[in-house]
Amino acid sequence: MLDPGLSERILSHIDKDAILQMSKDVISIPSPTGEELEMGRYMQSTFQEMGLSVSWQEVEQGRPNVLGLLEGQGEGKSLMFNGHMDTSYTGREPHLTGIGFKPHPVIREGVIYGLGIYNMKGALVCYTQALKAVLSSGLRLQGDVMIAAVTGEIEKSQWGEEYSGKQYRGYGKGSHHLVVHSPTPDMCILGEPTDMKIVLGHYGSMWVRISTAGPYMHTGFSSGRQRENSIRRMHKVLDRIIEWIEAWKEKAAYGGHQGVVNLGGINGGHAWRATRMPERTDLYMDVRVPPALPMAQARREVRSLVRNLQERYPDWGIEYEVYVSAPGAEISRRHEMVQAIDAAHSQVLGQPPEYGTVIWSSDASVLTRYGIETVNYGPSSGVRKADGEKVPIDVMLNTTRVYALTIAHVCGME
Repeated sequence: MLDPGLSERILSHIDKDAILQMSKDVISIPSPTGEELEMGRYMQSTFQEMGLSVSWQEVEQGRPNVLGLLEGQGEGKSLMFNGHMDTSYTGREPHLTGIGFKPHPVIREGVIYGLGIYNMKGALVCYTQALKAVLSSGLRLQGDVMIAAVTGEIEKSQWGEEYSGKQYRGYGKGSHHLVVHSPTPDMCILGEPTDMKIVLGHYGSMWVRISTAGPYMHTGFSSGRQRENSIRRMHKVLDRIIEWIEAWKEKAAYGGHQGVVNLGGINGGHAWRATRMPERTDLYMDVRVPPALPMAQARREVRSLVRNLQERYPDWGIEYEVYVSAPGAEISRRHEMVQAIDAAHSQVLGQPPEYGTVIWSSDASVLTRYGIETVNYGPSSGVRKADGEKVPIDVMLNTTRVYALTIAHVCGME
């Protein structure tokens, strides 16, 4: 634990009003995946005002990463805070009507609502205000501190010709670019929405397409042949897939969770021409893979499933494709950064943090593959409900305090 006098000195410079104002600012900048430019400009201006060295990385046209760097005075450890600027939704979805699904800040009973504040603009606010407090305190750090505002983290992927374009290029797009074109830090904190719990590990994700085929035939000539319809064939195949999913629950168990497979989409036929039997039906699955299981092995498990289906239904044109592979990530509870967060959390809240593992994934999938030890710890307000994204202001304040003390723990003082 830091010296109480030093801690008080750092924490005295954390400004709740500044946290609230920046939260309003970032919510008010729409930045769905593919449209992060204005949010990037805001972060660039913020870092420049703080006196940081700023790097603007054009990941692709109109999609920047923005890196703010404070160089230390010596040879201390370097710490990165990484947060994505793209939001889970556009704010234009007709089925998402809650105030927290819109890019307009609303404050009610000590809670701030607005698109992105939960995932994960709130973390970018906390990172920034924590480093501002360290700078204002006059503390001279030995190690470097970096804040990376990245593009394209949301779990989205291009597929085929229909779903192509920058609005589908997520799943670590920005962080992949970042690790190649930036200084490599010793370690990284991701402020994904963890309710201030320390998340030591999370699953990876593998997206799979499985297809059935059938004759493209007019309804008027299909009597006696409807069983060959690719949709009907997929119905039977789906029963076998669900059996496989039940077995996957145990095979992919990790950290107190069972393995999970989501049936994420199905597509067959042509709405504008229901007079035809569809030539192909596609099923899309999200297979969650624990970090201890190599993605190549998970793919072999899926391939075995498909081969069994092909043997059982040899004339159904069954095929498959893996089109996303994002491995899981984990970190030791004994890692110095984890211990620093634990100490800071305990100091700020008067009790130790909870630990856990989760099924969702993060850019730790990318960062850990480049040797950057990464942990998830950030603000949130539990599972999102119909009112959308929200975070209590006091949670933002306490998370900022923990980050500020963690900087001093990890990066050392002159």
